[in-house]
Amino acid sequence: MPSFPEDDADLQLANRETVRLPVQRRPRPAAKPTRRAPLALAATVTTVWAALVSLAPMLVVVALVHALDSSGASTGVVARLGLAAWLLAHGVPIEVGFGPIALAPLALTALAVWRVYRAGVHTARAIGARRGRGTLPAVRAGLAVGLVYGLLGALSAAIASHGGVHISLVRATLTLFLFGAAAGLMGALAEARLLARLVVAMPRTLRDGVRTGIVAALLILGAGAALAGMAVAIHGGDASQILHDYRTGVTGQIGLTLVCALFGPNLAIWAASYLVGPGFVLGTGTAVTAAEVKLGPLPALPVLAGLPSHPLSGWFTLLLGVPVAAALMAGWLLARRALRNAPPEGLDSRDGWTRLLASSAVAGPVAGALLGLAGLASGGSLGNQHLAVIGPHAGMVALIATMVVTIGTALAASATKIFLGVRRSRS
Repeated sequence: MPSFPEDDADLQLANRETVRLPVQRRPRPAAKPTRRAPLALAATVTTVWAALVSLAPMLVVVALVHALDSSGASTGVVARLGLAAWLLAHGVPIEVGFGPIALAPLALTALAVWRVYRAGVHTARAIGARRGRGTLPAVRAGLAVGLVYGLLGALSAAIASHGGVHISLVRATLTLFLFGAAAGLMGALAEARLLARLVVAMPRTLRDGVRTGIVAALLILGAGAALAGMAVAIHGGDASQILHDYRTGVTGQIGLTLVCALFGPNLAIWAASYLVGPGFVLGTGTAVTAAEVKLGPLPALPVLAGLPSHPLSGWFTLLLGVPVAAALMAGWLLARRALRNAPPEGLDSRDGWTRLLASSAVAGPVAGALLGLAGLASGGSLGNQHLAVIGPHAGMVALIATMVVTIGTALAASATKIFLGVRRSRS
């Protein structure tokens, strides 16, 4: 078939390389700016909600306890007493006819700390102070939570001060401001990832020592809680008799049981102080230690039936070795953590031993400080008479716990390092 010049031109044009034209991209819509709540609004909403959540259980307990009174109580009386008890949980003393009441129910205190901490988290999140966007926004969020909490404390003190109950307005405002600012700042700084960065920036020796001290303190407090629970269980018959002697219905018995539960952490700390050595007091001229038990008149509460009636003797003296065992356990964990990723040539190096012993030296004061602060928070008073002094001697608890944890941690960490080093070298 003959070809024509026109066909040859078309064929050459078809075989010519082409150039791809750029695709016309559609412009992306502008990102909508993230809406952030005003600081005052965010702090008010989150803090008020935190206060209501921690106040509600106390109102329920007060209402149930008032079932012990056959005359009953109005809603206003229950609300005022509930607010007074709520302030007491934050460390605000209550002045009544027989003297000041300053024994905080630490179970409610722990609930309040957690809720205010979460208020700091939510406030920082609402204003955009999160994920490392600077320290100042997180600090502003925490302080705003503290300010709102202080105002709530002033309002609660003004309402609760009635009918023989007096609460200092200034004391309530300052105490709840400091309480709210401390817990709120912790939550806001955690939400901004500032606490995590602080922990990472800490020297390894200090970080391991602080962690080990916290573990030792928690083990001792856990042993105290177990001892307190076991003592109440052993004397369960006496506790049931005390509860029955009130001759109230089921509602009143539930109320008394909840009151004992609110002071459960206090009893656990007292039992831990008993194990450490200094013990605790339940009024002037009293002592509850492993070597001496001297008690006076006590409130008729079922949980107090578990108090010892005589010094430790026989096999029970082994309980005094519990703090040492806790320190040894913490030291073992410290050495295991230090040797987990250590190279074989670094097991017996001078730097390795220095870091291990330095961490043990840090762990002791950390555990002592935590147990001393716990003992200080668990004590107080119930009037000006016999029960004017209640709780452990915080200074002695801190001193003895520091020595026990420091020595026990160092011994266990050293023994573990030597044993694991020998076993690794043989393998």
